[in-house]
Amino acid sequence: MSVQPIIQISLDLTSTEEALEMAEIAVEAGVDWIEAGTPLLLAEGLHAVAALRKKFPDHPIVADLKTMDGGYLETEMMAKAGATHVVVMGVAHPATIRAVVRAARDYGIEVMGDIMAAEDPVAAAKLLEENGVDYIIVHTGFDERGENPERSPFDHLEDVFKAVTIPIQAVGGLSIQQAAKMPKHGAPLVVIGAPLVIDQKEFSPSTNKEELKRILADLVHQVKHSQ
Repeated sequence: MSVQPIIQISLDLTSTEEALEMAEIAVEAGVDWIEAGTPLLLAEGLHAVAALRKKFPDHPIVADLKTMDGGYLETEMMAKAGATHVVVMGVAHPATIRAVVRAARDYGIEVMGDIMAAEDPVAAAKLLEENGVDYIIVHTGFDERGENPERSPFDHLEDVFKAVTIPIQAVGGLSIQQAAKMPKHGAPLVVIGAPLVIDQKEFSPSTNKEELKRILADLVHQVKHSQ
């Protein structure tokens, strides 16, 4: 399935205030989708999603729930708070995947299926697609990369791309340069994490606003004009 490249900012912060500030910089730079990252959801819950929806009424908002159980309720809560996308894990029971998809259909939102930690990433991606998810996330986890820095989404990206027909996102340890090239590798949903760390320098929303905006705008330009 061919999709125009989309740039998503992952707000892996722990306060709604910082998340709103970072999102504002990202939106000004041309980012398309806003993600309430897992740390933000753990710290602030659906209130963070509601705050993002209020400030950015027209932008898609991804709630990175990493749902493993209680799929219908979790999806319903986030949809009511203003999320347009939720994330279910490929290693969840198929009944949970189906519950998330059912709730998403009921509330008019979409589902992203994350294959992180799957013993067989290709089989997990196929299972997610067969059960109705709309996107696949090829994800190499933070802790896994911490123990083995050689691991990356490239380990499985090509095989998953060949195995499914729905759009793919690749995430986990990619540099901004690598992220910008993802559409050429079959993953048009480009995600960049925030706070950003570039060349051993950390960018938080309260510092280097103009430089941060320039970096994100440059990423947007690279992705949108790399086709």
